[in-house]
Amino acid sequence: MSVSLQKGQKVSLTKDNAGLSKVVIGLGWDEAPRKKSLFGPKPEPIDCDASAIMLQNGKLMRKQDLVYFGNLRHQSGSVQHMGDNLTGAGDGDDEQIVVDLSSVPSEFDRIVIVVNIYQAVQRKQHFGMIQNAFCRLVDARTNTELCKYNLTEDYSGMTALIFGEVYRNNGEWKFNAMGQGTTDPGLGELANRYTK
Repeated sequence: MSVSLQKGQKVSLTKDNAGLSKVVIGLGWDEAPRKKSLFGPKPEPIDCDASAIMLQNGKLMRKQDLVYFGNLRHQSGSVQHMGDNLTGAGDGDDEQIVVDLSSVPSEFDRIVIVVNIYQAVQRKQHFGMIQNAFCRLVDARTNTELCKYNLTEDYSGMTALIFGEVYRNNGEWKFNAMGQGTTDPGLGELANRYTK
């Protein structure tokens, strides 16, 4: 049975799911309706990009520990991005990141899941133009949804979102629904939050 999460809520992934070794992190969003103009250029579609930032003691140590559309698979093979969706059109997950919990190297204590709008500043786009955004974790063995976090706040003016994190705690894997909006213009600036 799927647990519906609120912002700031944490849930254990492995405590009640014996043998859970691989999760699919599905992220989805829809573009909010925009006023159409008879004159002027047609607005660019909003291209949201999901990424995973693998941290050691809360820090991003190397660029290779960033899994995104330009680096689809971590060198350990434990985290894999399933490809870029340029528009967010259609039902279900728009992008997916698969995490093999059993093979995440022990030096990594957390994996932060973020979404940023590609070229948000140039295109004058922000998360106030997005609706129905969610993050869900699915047991890859059975395709059973473990938990889902629906973003309900207004993120107008925000160009990136820290959705949540999968982290180790006393031998268990847990998920923390964060829902933190930022004005970082791109993934590089978002990742830099974890290098200091």
